Amino acid sequence: MDNLSEALEKLKLASADSSTDSVESCVDCLLKALANNNTEASMKIQEMGVLPLLPSLLTPQSSCSPKVANIIAEVAKNEFMRTPCVDAGLIPPLVQLLSSADQEVLLQTGRALGNICYDSHEGRSAVDRAGGALLVVDHIKSLSQNTEPDREKLLTVFVGMLMNYSNENDSLQAQLINMGVIPTLVKLLGVHSDNTALTEMCLIAFGNLAELESSKEQFASTNIAEELVRLFQTQTEHERKEMIFEVLAPLAENDVIKLQLVDAGLVECLLQVVAQTVDGEREEDIAQLKTSSDLMVLLLLGDESMQKLFEGGKGSVFQRVLSWIPSNNHQLQLAGALAIANFARNVVNKSKMLSAGVADVVLKFLPSEMPPVQFKLLGTLRMLIDTQAEAAEQLGTNVKLAERLVEWCEAKDHAGVMGESNRLLSALIRHSKSKEVVRTVIQCGGVKHLVTMATSEHMIMQNEALVALGLIAALDLVAAEKDFVGSSLVSVLHKLLSDERSAPEIKYNSMILICAVMGSEPLHKEVQSLAFIDVVSKLRAHENKTVSHQASLTEQRLTAQS
Repeated sequence: MDNLSEALEKLKLASADSSTDSVESCVDCLLKALANNNTEASMKIQEMGVLPLLPSLLTPQSSCSPKVANIIAEVAKNEFMRTPCVDAGLIPPLVQLLSSADQEVLLQTGRALGNICYDSHEGRSAVDRAGGALLVVDHIKSLSQNTEPDREKLLTVFVGMLMNYSNENDSLQAQLINMGVIPTLVKLLGVHSDNTALTEMCLIAFGNLAELESSKEQFASTNIAEELVRLFQTQTEHERKEMIFEVLAPLAENDVIKLQLVDAGLVECLLQVVAQTVDGEREEDIAQLKTSSDLMVLLLLGDESMQKLFEGGKGSVFQRVLSWIPSNNHQLQLAGALAIANFARNVVNKSKMLSAGVADVVLKFLPSEMPPVQFKLLGTLRMLIDTQAEAAEQLGTNVKLAERLVEWCEAKDHAGVMGESNRLLSALIRHSKSKEVVRTVIQCGGVKHLVTMATSEHMIMQNEALVALGLIAALDLVAAEKDFVGSSLVSVLHKLLSDERSAPEIKYNSMILICAVMGSEPLHKEVQSLAFIDVVSKLRAHENKTVSHQASLTEQRLTAQS
């Protein structure tokens, strides 16, 4: 390091004398020392107070400018040097050099600014104040169509500089978006797809920007979907595929881009990845399987993209996703359950799905030992039978299913499974309105769980339970009488009607149910013993007209049968 110390002293003297030759030889010595041991040389440069000398050497007229910028780029690789670079006033002269037409000056200046900005709030703020980002964006725009190797290298450095400048900083990312950087970067991806370094830099920049909600509209106005899918189709390396996945995931949260990705053929790519990795044991296979199946589910969350996939290819996508459920791979089972649940959201799809045998597949794999899979499959069945009376009756008279649901209604370790089991039990009755289904539920011991469900903290579940109980009472009160008494149904209804917090529909359906159970002698006696007339008469003044009207009818019924 003696030669370095000597060179640094000479640089101090030479910069004071403005001796160009001496400065240049000192600069060369510094670059050599940095190449040999960057950290040690950087510490020496800092100790000897050389950084404040460098701004005067960063003039457009100086032949040393590119080498000095190179020195700054090298020392700024060290975290401890970035703030000193800012404090030494290096940012304004570096930003001025961005107006140069010299290729080497621009290259080294872009490196220097990018390295100073890396994980440095001070560096980013200084570049922001000096207006460096806009100059770099303008350069990228003007160079975007140029495929000469030197120009592509410069583009890579500039994109990397913007990435370091804005990484994990929402306000700076928003600034770049407002400068129109997204369409420019998308154009780069298309023109320079053969340049690995530049493509990777663009992908990392997209990954940063795509997290920002305000970026989605700009992305949607470009052909980003086509470019990413085309790029994905040519990849063989796991790392590159993962980089593309990291961009696709946040973009696919936007419904417009979802549809664009479907149109661009992403689904075929994802299904292919799943087929190739489902039996793989390597970490990268497991990671790709999870990412691609998760992304598939994400695409199905959009109404238009989901419907396009359901109707396209004569239902082949639906059939292939359905085949994931019987898989031995738990990740794929869960993704399949989530995907099928998304298809079932559209009422038009339900009858086609049922005809395609979805209920049989779901029933077969309900005993899965994975609660998340069970939870989704139960929810899927519940959605499928909504407005499908025939399917509801077919499933509702399946004794094995009813027994399993009753068993899971007590699965306190898995609240989601327990809740969905109760809701499906109720849905089978509500959508079938079938006496046979009611008898099956009674025989399997489901009534007490529906009464408990009526006390749920979730109003929607309370209401579903009350409607189902009302149908049980209307269709087969004699068979249900014992269970109604044993589960203290009348007492539950009294509490619901007395509770001021109960929603209007809860009060309404509770009164309907009270009227329905009056035909049973033991239940009638319970109603009389709890003085229901007092509670109901107060509800005649309820602000909700439907509730007040039903209160009048219920009071008449109670009075007539008292």
